[in-house]
Amino acid sequence: MKNKYDGDDNKTPLFTNQFGEKLAAYLDVPAEKSPTAFAIYAHCFTCTKNLKTMVKMIKALAESGIAVLRFDFTGIGASEGNFSTTNFSSNVQDVISAASFLKENFQPSQLLIGHSLGASTGRSNRPY
Repeated sequence: MKNKYDGDDNKTPLFTNQFGEKLAAYLDVPAEKSPTAFAIYAHCFTCTKNLKTMVKMIKALAESGIAVLRFDFTGIGASEGNFSTTNFSSNVQDVISAASFLKENFQPSQLLIGHSLGASTGRSNRPY
């Protein structure tokens, strides 16, 4: 049984950062039911949304009912932009853009998962 969150358009969404650059993302969703919650995953410095160990954890969260939006920061992986012009503040803005995307298209995120730099973006300020 597929759910409304399981379409290809939902699984590989693109959303824009504060400068209008497209950020590549993937939405991991529960296979047989609607999500009980939504989370955002923010990767480490120079990693991508596809870091193997984190993807394994994210897939386990999805199996337990939590949808997780993972994305590449500006200028990294499949996202647009120039990595050399980014900084901590722009990474925080990318997380805010991800939160806005979830809120506008699904529901507000209840959880931020971060690895290294990604965890720091969540600790700096929580406007999402």
